[in-house]
Amino acid sequence: MSGRYVFDFDESAEGGKELLGGKGVGLAEMTALGIPVPAGFTITTDACRDYLRTKELPEGLEAEIDEHLASLEETTGKRFGEAGDPLLVSVRSGAAVSMPGMMDTILNLGLNDDAVEGLGAKTGNERFAQDSYRRLIQMYGEVVDGIDADRFEKALADLKQSRGVKQDVDLSPADLKQLVAIFKKLYEQETGSSFPQDAREQLGRAVRAVFDSWDTPRAQVYRRAHRIPDDLGTAVNVVQMVFGNKGGRSGTGVAFTRDPSTGEAGLYGEFLANAQGEDVVAGIRTPQPLQEMKEQLPEAFEQLLETMRRLEEHYRDMQDIEFTVEEDRLYLLQTRAAKRTAAAALKAAVEMVDEGLISKEDAVARIDPAQLDQLLHPMLDPNADYEVAAKGLNASPGAASGKIVLDADTAAQRGETEAVILVGWETSPDDIHGMIAAQGILTAHGGMTSHAAVVARGMGKPCVAGCEELSIDAENHRVRIGKHDLAEGDVITIDGGSGLVIVGPVELVAPQINEDFETILGWADEHRRLQVRANADTPDDAAKAREFGAQGIGLCRTEHMFMAEERLPIVREMIMASGEDERRDALDKLLPMQQSDFEGIFEAMAGLPVTIRLLDPPLHEFLPPLEEATDERMRERIKSLQESNPMLGTRGCRLGLLWPEIYETQVRAIIRAAVAVEERTGEPPLVEIMHPLVGFAEELHRLRAITISTANEESEEVEYLVGTMIELPRACIRADEIAEYADFFSFGTNDLTQTTLGFSRDDAEGKFLTRYLEDGVLERNPFETLD
Repeated sequence: MSGRYVFDFDESAEGGKELLGGKGVGLAEMTALGIPVPAGFTITTDACRDYLRTKELPEGLEAEIDEHLASLEETTGKRFGEAGDPLLVSVRSGAAVSMPGMMDTILNLGLNDDAVEGLGAKTGNERFAQDSYRRLIQMYGEVVDGIDADRFEKALADLKQSRGVKQDVDLSPADLKQLVAIFKKLYEQETGSSFPQDAREQLGRAVRAVFDSWDTPRAQVYRRAHRIPDDLGTAVNVVQMVFGNKGGRSGTGVAFTRDPSTGEAGLYGEFLANAQGEDVVAGIRTPQPLQEMKEQLPEAFEQLLETMRRLEEHYRDMQDIEFTVEEDRLYLLQTRAAKRTAAAALKAAVEMVDEGLISKEDAVARIDPAQLDQLLHPMLDPNADYEVAAKGLNASPGAASGKIVLDADTAAQRGETEAVILVGWETSPDDIHGMIAAQGILTAHGGMTSHAAVVARGMGKPCVAGCEELSIDAENHRVRIGKHDLAEGDVITIDGGSGLVIVGPVELVAPQINEDFETILGWADEHRRLQVRANADTPDDAAKAREFGAQGIGLCRTEHMFMAEERLPIVREMIMASGEDERRDALDKLLPMQQSDFEGIFEAMAGLPVTIRLLDPPLHEFLPPLEEATDERMRERIKSLQESNPMLGTRGCRLGLLWPEIYETQVRAIIRAAVAVEERTGEPPLVEIMHPLVGFAEELHRLRAITISTANEESEEVEYLVGTMIELPRACIRADEIAEYADFFSFGTNDLTQTTLGFSRDDAEGKFLTRYLEDGVLERNPFETLD
């Protein structure tokens, strides 16, 4: 702990993002660079963690806040809570790890019934003053007192309708003054108290509310989805207000130094004239492209371009910048590393190397391997026939088809079993659980930097935002897209790369890997110390793995080959056999099928090793449920194979020892395939045969003898290795004994985790494991991370 809880933006503080949060560090660094930033101070994550432990502000914090508030008053020449020319501040969250939209912000703190009149008189702009006050009451009511945002939005919509206007900016000063009165009455109805007039009370409760927002359900869901630790806490930034809603020479926006969807360098972002920042990021209003700012505010626009260039050069990374223009003067409110798609991350990294900003090593290190999965997302089949119903903004790339759902709760529920598209006017941070469950997101409002767009890009989900031809009748569970009237549950398709919205399903195809992907992987190959093999069970999978640069097949699961529709009856015939001869007859039918699969895999991986695991699951998995048995013989066989705990029962190498003819047949198929491929291609396959679930050295001793004997019957020329998968605690402890009979080891972390922890994965993940993670009993899912 630093010993202090509060630091001004122009003070140095050790501890970086972990202490000041990403936003606080960014504001401090921009201040040091001489970039125009509103004055203010940061309350540290230490204070947040202490508060969350006790639910009381830590001792000394309020005194520190008063001290730094006095310094801010001296800097600005204004007084907090004064009626004539009030100092107004915002309170903004800022965690060490960016969590867009998940935590809370309150603007215009310090306004009250007297100060709003003073602000109007001082600025000569009553409309601006009343607009700022109504925003404070709404945001304070929502964040501090938990009032439903829809209550305020409905009151605003009703007033606009009664005045015959569509936009907030069309309301007159008198209209906004009336709206303030409506909001104050609504606040009192909901809380039982009048809106607080004491500025210090407003600030104290706002700081507590931002601390509390760290533990809101939406923030917890986001942290789990992005594997962010729960104990980081958030910093709080108290910032002098600058106003984008002062009239036509003011505005607010979000800018990216490169396109966050593609990574292309160039001007990218959005701007709203006469507005405050939350209007942009919340998706409440659909903003204009950033280029239009050039016509309205040319000097501020040129200053913004120069500042964007300086920030990217300073941080050597793509930046996401929030800014406000107050009467032609530019202020930066935040800069952070931009959330971006995988394609954008690759493009930006490659181009930054070309520009000399970063090294190849830096480029490889900053690519999140898990994010590259986005590049494998489907896209619309270019040969498919479909009709475009509407077009919105291409907010996050990728294509998805699914059933329309109109709220996040329904998306979370139905998304467990079927593909859904979350459709709404806009999304809010409270919708995060539904966004995670949905295949894609479609919104009527909001732009490229709205909550829906930013979060979807971070999760790699397709998103189309700002679709003006979309209208929603939530009460009757219907939507209209272009000329099409649809019900909740009807299927639509969205393409987040082009912004297209299509009624009905569309065939999707795998994407083509681009040049940037290959470039980054090539640089990674220059520095890697380990080879990476793929899991592949079919020739097509093996070919795709090789295309992606796999150095071989680390696991080929032969049981998956038995599940094909034309093979399953023969597998069942083998299982139902009354004796060894009958069983061998069925296995003889399966042998050429497996041989054909192995040939295809060997050819696809020519010159690279292929590890083939012999049959692992218990035999009952290939039989239908007892109630679906077609005759008494099958029913009795199913009963005889049933086990109380099949995970620890007759499976893996135990099958090979009880019925050696099964493994013998698989070994014959492997060796014959190797011979055939070498005869055709002149290149011998690199074969590795793996016996699963070995716990005793003697098991592998006997199975190795069966393997060698069978292989020699087919050919003594084929070279191969014999090994096992370490997936039992005893195998780990006695690995030295097992190694006497193994040419190689592989590790089966799924079964090893189950047998070490005493967790059945299916039961654990369906029952108690989620609760363990939510309650902090476990920090990570043990089936996803090594203990």
